[in-house]
Amino acid sequence: MDTEPARDSGPRQPRIDDAFGRILARCWDAGAAPWSAVEVIEREDGLIEANDAARYFAAPEQWTPLHRWGWEQPSGRILDVGSGAGRHSVPWLARGLEVVGLEPSPGAVRISRARGVDTVTGSVPDLPEGLGTFDTIALFGNNLGLLGGPAQASAVLTALASVARPGARLIGSGLDPGDGGTDHAEYHAWNLRRGRARGQLLLRVRDGATTTPWFDYWFATPDELAAAVAESPWTLESLDRDPAGPGYVACLRR
Repeated sequence: MDTEPARDSGPRQPRIDDAFGRILARCWDAGAAPWSAVEVIEREDGLIEANDAARYFAAPEQWTPLHRWGWEQPSGRILDVGSGAGRHSVPWLARGLEVVGLEPSPGAVRISRARGVDTVTGSVPDLPEGLGTFDTIALFGNNLGLLGGPAQASAVLTALASVARPGARLIGSGLDPGDGGTDHAEYHAWNLRRGRARGQLLLRVRDGATTTPWFDYWFATPDELAAAVAESPWTLESLDRDPAGPGYVACLRR
């Protein structure tokens, strides 16, 4: 008896791949022209945001005043955590500073290296061996979000302290989630109901039919950040807020 061939049922899921690196490569190949590549970020509740990938190549003069001020603070040997294509590392090199980039996307690592940055594939909290030690740990581009959440932050901060020289600083930028407005208030409330921080996001980056794995990214309030730092080897020295928005720059001391 003839039988029908088996058929796939249900929608197919996107393929796990280096979606972020693919996006950056297209943008870089186009000379980082505005909207030459689009970064699509998907949140676990289905929210989709599309961003101009050229922002990952923006020069310091294109940043906000607070962003640029924070970027000017590092000194000595710098570890750029979540370094991407080298947005912060490349101009640090131009100032004569020693920089090591740390980036999980192989595609982004290739671009960063092509731009002259000593870049290592990896991420927090499981740092690769052989990084050495640093005078400044940098988490710019809102990369304080890489602390992940209240439960993960201590492990991340402790790992970074292990490569910090005595008296080293950790300097990074973050976002205060505020009340979330109409677009995010329901998600924030859902987070609280299931025991997560209000601004703790579960995200993935999409590119066509490919995607990164899901990852936690934490927009911590200043009070939440202070509480996380208090449970770590670091001391919170200062937190400067952007008068024009929800951003802030925090400086920690080892």
